[in-house]
Amino acid sequence: MTKPSLPELLHAAVTAVGGTERPGQVSMAEAVAEAVDDNAHLLVQAGTGTGKSLGYLVPALAHGERVVVATATLALQRQLVERDLPRTVDALHPLLRRRPQFAMLKGRSNYLCLHRLHEGAPQDEEEGLFDQFEAAAPSSKLGQDLLRLRDWSDETETGDRDDLTPGVSDRAWAQISVSSRECLGASKCAYGAECFAEAARERAKLADVVVTNHALLAIDAIEGAPVLPQHEVLIVDEAHELVSRVTGAATGELTPGQVNRAVRRAAKLVNEKAADALLTASEGFERVLELALPGRLEEVPEDLGYALMALRDAARTVISALGGTRDKSVQDEDAVRKQAMASVESVHSVAERITQGSEYDVVWYERHDRFGASVRVAPLSVSGLLREKLFAERSVVLTSATLKLGGDFNGVGASLGLAPEGTAGEDVPQWKGLDVGSPFDYPKQGILYVARHLALPGREGSRTDMLDELAELVEAAGGRTLGLFSSMRAAQAAAEELRGRQDKPILLQGEETLGELIKNFAADPETCLFGTLSLWQGVDVPGPSCQLVVMDRIPFPRPDDPLMSARQKAVEEAGGNGFMAVAATHAALLMAQGAGRLVRATGDKGVVAVLDPRLANARYGSYLRASLPDFWYTTDRNQARRSLAAIDAAAKAAQ
Repeated sequence: MTKPSLPELLHAAVTAVGGTERPGQVSMAEAVAEAVDDNAHLLVQAGTGTGKSLGYLVPALAHGERVVVATATLALQRQLVERDLPRTVDALHPLLRRRPQFAMLKGRSNYLCLHRLHEGAPQDEEEGLFDQFEAAAPSSKLGQDLLRLRDWSDETETGDRDDLTPGVSDRAWAQISVSSRECLGASKCAYGAECFAEAARERAKLADVVVTNHALLAIDAIEGAPVLPQHEVLIVDEAHELVSRVTGAATGELTPGQVNRAVRRAAKLVNEKAADALLTASEGFERVLELALPGRLEEVPEDLGYALMALRDAARTVISALGGTRDKSVQDEDAVRKQAMASVESVHSVAERITQGSEYDVVWYERHDRFGASVRVAPLSVSGLLREKLFAERSVVLTSATLKLGGDFNGVGASLGLAPEGTAGEDVPQWKGLDVGSPFDYPKQGILYVARHLALPGREGSRTDMLDELAELVEAAGGRTLGLFSSMRAAQAAAEELRGRQDKPILLQGEETLGELIKNFAADPETCLFGTLSLWQGVDVPGPSCQLVVMDRIPFPRPDDPLMSARQKAVEEAGGNGFMAVAATHAALLMAQGAGRLVRATGDKGVVAVLDPRLANARYGSYLRASLPDFWYTTDRNQARRSLAAIDAAAKAAQ
């Protein structure tokens, strides 16, 4: 029998999911197949509506080697495992003459731990263990959550937190889950044979396609101990998120609360001298942090340096002592010891990392209203790590609706550790960039309006002219507005102002769960939704409920952001343009994601309004505009209002 062609396979898969074949999807599938066959690397930008999931799944399944697909959002993981993969496998089975297996794999703390559930969580304040189900009043929210989790544990086949609906609080979940450091290990655990996390790993070892998240991919790259099964092809979807997720996984933090917890957990398990030394070091660290002012530490101050060295040395002594001590009063000693070891090792590793003072790390103090001060350490860049760990031994395909910034892929490529496209040389990963476009007619479906006449946004203070402009635009649009703000304070001020001026319902992020807000926003076209970061890329509302997307200002990183400013300075010291490489790239990605909220279907029409004149007037404005969808561009406020009024009238007439 002849091998089925890629177009045949794609056609079968698209038909099975009830989709429509798009030229961009075909181009993408062909490019992915070529990259996988040649063991090469590909960056592919595929606009909303292209059908990019099938554009990579079909050639990957046809290739026959094991594939890992890493995504940033839970929504896409679920879509792949619950919808796209089952239907695609069913559709391709008769053509491929085999049925590829697929599985989901996440970090251990995402799965219910049966040992914790049945034996209880080791308690910090008192000896031994407690029954968390007894300790939490059944009438309290925590008590109800825990009882529901106990019932759920008898029904669930996966133990995966995301399969529990409705969900439970982080506090409740923490009572019945463990981190990989706290896990006893399947061979030592009484519940090892039934362990949900181990079962997920076993399923992943047998699967042809493993769906995971960026965080686990980052841990797999950083830790050195493989978490993911061996694979020949890696596909990174939502790849614009990868650098920030890897940075997050490689960031260490120390807080007085965390150190105190480690002291309490270890105290019963080591000799008095070792316990006292850790307690004394903990108190010294807490005193230093009481005086800490937020900001980057170009050099570690002397008092912090001494406190961290004392912590490091005391933690090392406790780690050695934990191995040998036996305390007859401690029940389930293995679990208690493992939790204590995890806490102390975490303190030791961060304290040691900061005291070693690598030139490739950035250290800073942070102060949180609720949790107080902390000291944090993060890599100055993750590009070297990604180049070495990601592209060395497999074909990598990175895809997103926003990878091409300012007209090419080199900016995103550089952040991933890749030399400019076409650069030859030994140890230089070769890659190609491909933009397969979008099925949408952006110049006809959308307008990019820049309010050129407004005053420049300052760092503080109210922008009355911006709020006036916003109110006029919302009025002209008849509601239907997604307001994307650069800070929560700005979103709150705008919501308060507009609620006082007009009768359109204004939903504000933080006043309800994100899912509920988006559902209510989609249900009523007159409603507006205002918020900050997660709305810039988390909203998918096609149709008349979202016909105006407003950005209050260009979302540059805050000037006092320690990590971003350090990265910018490093690029400048190396002779590059730090502002363009770091701040402008960051803003371009967010703006491209934000503008992408407007047109989600072929019938959508609307306006993206940027209330920051710098997009029209500043030198870097053309770079940012080139990163956005190709909307019709205007700075004429009357034109914007007339267009919105016409779109509003058409939507009302169609109701």
